[in-house]
Amino acid sequence: MANWCSNTVVFEGKPEAIEQIQKLFKLMAEQELKENCGQLPDFISEDNGGYFFATYQYEGDTDVFQYETKWSPNIEVVQKIAEHYKVNFIQDYEELGCLIYGRAIFADRLLTDIYLEDDDFEKYQFDEETDTYLFEGKEYDSDCEILETLLEQKIANHQP
Repeated sequence: MANWCSNTVVFEGKPEAIEQIQKLFKLMAEQELKENCGQLPDFISEDNGGYFFATYQYEGDTDVFQYETKWSPNIEVVQKIAEHYKVNFIQDYEELGCLIYGRAIFADRLLTDIYLEDDDFEKYQFDEETDTYLFEGKEYDSDCEILETLLEQKIANHQP
């Protein structure tokens, strides 16, 4: 059974292009319900994998899409969508069972993927006695804030 990677992608571009992407994601969500399997846009080869599952969009969000993929993010597929519609995107993804946590940024036809590595995950510990996480001398109830902090630090220190 696959581990599920949670993805949130925000597309940035001309309103007409964003509207077309909305239609695409809506169509894929409808097809998934009918066919009970993951989806890809028609213009992307099925050989790639990277299928979209459980695609949804919050009411009122026009450019933010959330979905799941098997095992890892489908950055290459999202990049092909962005190139097809001539837009940029930011994709946040996580699958903590496999220690996957990162952000892909596609802007001006350049893809940058920044993610936590094994040594990043070793920078904090879980204290079973107190049921808290310890990071940089502080206690946290969840590792979510720690992971965000670690990723933001990597992004801030990233040299293109």
